[in-house]
Amino acid sequence: MNILITFILMVVIGAVIGGMTNSLAIKMLFRPYKPVYIGKWKVPFTPGLIPKRRSEMAAQLGDMVVHHLITPESIQKKLTNSQFKSDAVAWIGESVEPLVDSDESIEAWLEKLQITMNTETIESGIAKWIDEKYYGFKDKYRSQTVEATLPLHWQDKIDAYIPVAADFIANKGEAYFSSPEGKKKVKIMIDDFLEGRGMLGNMLGMFLGNSSVSEKIQPEIIKFIKHDGTKEILRNLLRKEWEKLRESKWEDILKNVSDEDVLPSLKKSILEVVSVDKLMTSSLKDVLSPFKQRITKVIVPHVFEMSVMAVSQKIELIMEKLHLQEVVREQVETFSVQRLEEMVLGITSKELKMITYLGALLGGIIGLIQGVIVLFLA
Repeated sequence: MNILITFILMVVIGAVIGGMTNSLAIKMLFRPYKPVYIGKWKVPFTPGLIPKRRSEMAAQLGDMVVHHLITPESIQKKLTNSQFKSDAVAWIGESVEPLVDSDESIEAWLEKLQITMNTETIESGIAKWIDEKYYGFKDKYRSQTVEATLPLHWQDKIDAYIPVAADFIANKGEAYFSSPEGKKKVKIMIDDFLEGRGMLGNMLGMFLGNSSVSEKIQPEIIKFIKHDGTKEILRNLLRKEWEKLRESKWEDILKNVSDEDVLPSLKKSILEVVSVDKLMTSSLKDVLSPFKQRITKVIVPHVFEMSVMAVSQKIELIMEKLHLQEVVREQVETFSVQRLEEMVLGITSKELKMITYLGALLGGIIGLIQGVIVLFLA
């Protein structure tokens, strides 16, 4: 009976010592928070491990976050993830829709963003932009030919439009000479022609009569204009002029054009088309609604894709400039030891309890082994 009690006591004492030892070791990770002194003598193992090594732990956490958790590769992988991009585009599209449907004026919206931009400022900016583009165009292309600078698809369109232009000119000519104004013009031209021929012209006019001559010539003019050969002449003429123009240099084309004549007219025409004053007082809805589908389905995805590409290419530089390692270190150093303890225990409390129980189990096993040894020695 005494032997059994001895065994049980040894197991219980070993379990209690093992459990308490592990529990104390866990507590000593955090406690005490500050050094403990007896007189001038500092008690060993004070403060606890985490309070003592908090600065080192903060630096290590910062290093771990930057080099192992939030790495440029992991962010690039996330940015290029198709599901992430799809969700982000959908969210941005939903965020943009209220703006597109807003009844707020553009001027009021700019004021809300604290952007000072009145009609005069915008018109002045547009005029300056026109000046820059106009003189920039002249400087860049003056020594080049029209053919070398004009996009190929534009040239193809002009080539294709020449027959249309020839038919248009012929039709307009036919319509003009068929009109009362055209008839009158033919008569005036015949009168001038006969008058310029002196006596011969007067005799011709007396025999035929001016009205009779114009009435005979006008149908022939119309017949000439309607003839396929005339239209072909017009097409060939336009093609030759277009070829000459295409081979011309811009400096030759623009040398007879005065900047003082072109620029004011150009600015006036563009500003009339843009109508800045009307645009500023228009609501966002009036301006953007016609393009709503294009904005949400085309522009937003395209801008997002371009932004992702730009960020991905510069992600290492961005992270370097953000100094994430320093941010994490500084943030951890601002935490109180109590908060650090709560954070660690909140994550590992279950595992730490298991360590305590394991210590008790090992202590009990050691007590049992000691009991067996004592029995044999006795």
